[in-house]
Amino acid sequence: MNLNKEYLSQRLFLILVFLVSFIFLGLIKEFSLGIFWAIVLNILFTDTHRAIRIILKGKSNFAAGLTLLGILLAVILPIALLSAAVTNETIQIIDDLQRDKFSLREVFGGLQLWISPHLAKLGITLESIEETISNAALEGSGSIGKSIIGVTSNIFNSILQIAIMLYVLFFFLRDGREIRRLIVKNFPLIDSIEHRLFNRFTNVTKATVKGSLLIAILQGVLGGLLFLIVGVKGAILWGALMILASLLPVGGVIIWGPIAAIYLYQGHYMQGIVIILVGALLIGLLDNVLRPRLVGNDTKLPDYIILISTLGGISWFGLSGFVLGPVIAALFITCWQIVGETYGREGKSNTV
Repeated sequence: MNLNKEYLSQRLFLILVFLVSFIFLGLIKEFSLGIFWAIVLNILFTDTHRAIRIILKGKSNFAAGLTLLGILLAVILPIALLSAAVTNETIQIIDDLQRDKFSLREVFGGLQLWISPHLAKLGITLESIEETISNAALEGSGSIGKSIIGVTSNIFNSILQIAIMLYVLFFFLRDGREIRRLIVKNFPLIDSIEHRLFNRFTNVTKATVKGSLLIAILQGVLGGLLFLIVGVKGAILWGALMILASLLPVGGVIIWGPIAAIYLYQGHYMQGIVIILVGALLIGLLDNVLRPRLVGNDTKLPDYIILISTLGGISWFGLSGFVLGPVIAALFITCWQIVGETYGREGKSNTV
C-alpha cells in the first residue's frame, strides 16, 4: 500500500513539475527572443567580461556593467541606427515609385522599335506592360515597406525587448558559471550529455554569429559602400539586403549580380564592371578567407542543413531565426548522434 502511495506521489509530482514549467514558459513566451539574445551575447562576450573582471580584481558587478555598456555602444546602437536608415530609405523609395511611372522605353532604349511590332502581333503594348510592372512594383514595395515600418513602428515593444535582454544579460554575465552548474545539477540527464549539449550550443552559436553574421555584416557594409560610390539609388537598403542574402548559402551575389547586369544592359559599362570586380574579388572572397578562420570544421553544418534550418528559422522566429535555426538543427543532430551512440552500442552488445 505504501509502495503504491509513493508511486502515485511521484507521478503527481512529475505532472505538477511539467504543468508549472509549461505555465512558466507561457508567462515568458513574449520575451523569449530577448532572453535568447541575452544568452547569445553572453556566449560571445563572456571572455571579454572575464578579462575585465580580472583587471578590476574580481569586481563582478562593475565588470558586468562595463561589458554591458560596451555591448550597448558596439552592438545595439549601430543596429538601431542602421534600422532607422533602412526605414527612411525604404519610405523614400516607395515615395519615388508612387510619383514616377516605370518606363520600359528607358530600359529598352532603341530596341523598342524592334520589340513593339512583335508585341503588337500578340496584342500586347509597351504601355500595358509598363502599367502591370508599375502596379506590381508599387504593391511589392508597399508590402515590404509596411513590413519594415511595422517592425520598427512598434517602438515600445522593441524597447521593452531590448531592456529585458540587457537586464537578463547582466546576470548571465555575472552569474553565468553558477547558472550553468545549477542546470547541470538539477536537470534529469547524465552530466556528460548535458555538458555535450551545452558545448554544442555554445560552439554553433559562436560559429553562426562570428562566422556567418559577422561575415554577412562585412559583406553588406562593403556592398553598401560600393553601391554608394557607384551611385546606386537606395545604397543603404541594398546593403542591408546583402546582409540578409549573405547569411544564406547563395550569398550576396543575388543582390549585386542583377544590379551589375542592369548597369551593363543600360550601357553604364564602367559601373557594371566595377560592381562585378569588387563583388567577385573582394566581397565574394570574404567567405573563403574569413569563414575557415572563424568557423571550425567541428561546428560547421552541411550547406543544405544551413539553408533549410535558416529558412525554417526565419519563418518561425523572424530575423532571429538566422541564429536559432542552425542552433536547433545542430542540437537535433547532436541528440540523434547521442541516441545512436548509446542505444546502438547497447543493441550491438545484446546481439553478441
